[in-house]
Formats: sequence, C-alpha cells, structure tokens
Amino acid sequence: MLFNPITLLPFLLLLTPTSSNPIPVPDGLILEARAGATCGSVTYTATQTNAASQKAYALYQAGTTLGSGAYPHTYNNYEGFTFAVDGPYQEFPILSSGAIYSGESPGADRVVINTSGKQAGTITHTGASGNNFLQCT
Repeated sequence: MLFNPITLLPFLLLLTPTSSNPIPVPDGLILEARAGATCGSVTYTATQTNAASQKAYALYQAGTTLGSGAYPHTYNNYEGFTFAVDGPYQEFPILSSGAIYSGESPGADRVVINTSGKQAGTITHTGASGNNFLQCT
C-alpha cells in the first residue's frame, strides 16, 4: 500500500502554529491534547482552553489571583465529575469573548486544571441549578 502524504494535510494543519505570537508555556505546565469544549451554546477552541489553562497555572505557580472571585481558586468537584487527571483542582474562567480572563466578570464557564498544571476539563454554570456546575462537552 502506498502512503499518500496529501491525506495527512488536514492533520498537519492542526499542528501548525496559527499565530506569530504564541502563548508561552510556563515551566512545568503539561498540556493534555484538547479538542476544545462546548459549554451551553458557547464553543471554545483547543487554543482557547489551552490559553486559559496556561494563564491559570502561571497564576497558581506565582501564588497570585485575579478578580473578586480570586481566580484561580480551589475547585472541590462537589458534583463528582470524572476528569482526565487526578486533583487537587483549580478553576479559572474561560471567557466567551475569546479574551483571557484578567479580573472582569468571570461569566459562567471555567477551565479546570490540577495543581501539577495538567488540564482536567471544562465546566459551566449554564443550565446548572444554584452555584453548581455541569461538565462541558
């Protein structure tokens, strides 16, 4: 069977950086392969979830927080979600505008990382009762 490199083109394009100013990865951050997430009616790209996770871990490592909600902060997983990595966990806003959270209103959606800097998942208040969360798809 002959190998046709043209069939790999869509996959190679996914691996090609799309920005001349890539977001630096803080020391120790181990990004898991992510396909993005849909939280309610908002869809986030892998680039957006990675950027929010990187910012969360950089702040966590520095021992600093942003906003009145002091993000990132401990996420206790009271809902009992199964994540891709073990905790303990930190939650950090991911904004539907595409901007990186810098202290403004956090909105409904969060990335979850563990304290080793690995991405755990994405959660949302959208559709949940009270202050609870639902897992994004």
